[in-house]
Amino acid sequence: MNSVNHIPFKELKNAKLLVDTVYEGGSDKNINSEVLSKLLHVGNSGGFRKCMKVLDGKKTTEAAYVCIYTTGEELEWRDELDRTLGRFTYWGDNRKAGNPLTETKFRGNAFLQESFSKLALGLRKQIAPVFVFEKYCGRDMVFRGLAVPGDRRMNPQEALVSVWAQNNDGRYQNYKATFTILDVPEIAHEWLTDLKNGSGYQSEYAPKVWKAWVDKGIYTPLITEKNPILYRKANEQLPVQGTIEFSMLDRIISFFDNPYLFEKFACKIAQIMDSNIISIEQTRQTRDGGRDAIGKYRVGLSSGGIELEFALEAKRYNLNHSVGVKETSRLISRIKHRQFGIFVTTSFISDQAYKEIIEDQQQIVIISGKDIIDILFSAGINSLAILEDWLKANF
Repeated sequence: MNSVNHIPFKELKNAKLLVDTVYEGGSDKNINSEVLSKLLHVGNSGGFRKCMKVLDGKKTTEAAYVCIYTTGEELEWRDELDRTLGRFTYWGDNRKAGNPLTETKFRGNAFLQESFSKLALGLRKQIAPVFVFEKYCGRDMVFRGLAVPGDRRMNPQEALVSVWAQNNDGRYQNYKATFTILDVPEIAHEWLTDLKNGSGYQSEYAPKVWKAWVDKGIYTPLITEKNPILYRKANEQLPVQGTIEFSMLDRIISFFDNPYLFEKFACKIAQIMDSNIISIEQTRQTRDGGRDAIGKYRVGLSSGGIELEFALEAKRYNLNHSVGVKETSRLISRIKHRQFGIFVTTSFISDQAYKEIIEDQQQIVIISGKDIIDILFSAGINSLAILEDWLKANF
């Protein structure tokens, strides 16, 4: 097993930024042991921290660079790093009912709005670089990379969207932002200094990949090849008991006592999961031919793309009731040439059934109980109250 590289606290002041390297916190049990304020000269608290430019010895109101710190502990607002795509999904900093979307303490959402607006206008040179850090252990943090707004797979309007949320005090809006982690393995400390004094673009230390994005809008993501996973065990397909995710899944199971209505729900989940699903239609309740729904999936643009057909099967099972070979084989046997299948269940696929799908290279997309909740979270449906309203409004 490869050991993780660590940078001691006493060396933070002049340390370079190395991807997936741990930067150690101090030993004092107070804010003096905080990492990012020493390493990047930003604030010592919050998930969103700016370093302002200093020109002619005077501090300006323009950000030289920004640090995003994610703990991974926000159940309702889970930031996510997808290493196979080089994509970082970040939820903004408005968490207070009645608070305007961009008027937050650290002005994180205002920065997101401004950055993505500049992205849409092609003003990339005016967008401050973003450095992403994640909680490691205690005060220690790990550097995940240099991020820029947007993704090569979506337009700027899709990369920043506002979503509604609700807590005990009422409803409010927050941002969901998509960034690309650029293929830049290390950041020289000298570049941070040059960014701060306003010469970041001209700096000899400026990463070439970053400059290619600034100049031409070229996204070169830092991609990690995904290790082959034979199959997911039951506990990997279900949310952890006692969490909000578990409660939401339990509510979904109790809400759909009508199997045909659950099939409608499964179709909706598939559409939320992937916007390339352009149509999906439930089959008749009788004689469905082993398919609860059939649909079309578009690859490419509407004018010159192709459409693939797929079949969907849905099973509303209790959390301790696995989906076995009988159920998965039923869907597989009904898939025609050049079709694929989607299996949606509130529970989990058994070991044997999952292994057979993988080993036989069946073209089946599995959406388990945990996946259902993850898909809903991605759409901003991240609390029992919002889920309840959404279920009643749609089903």
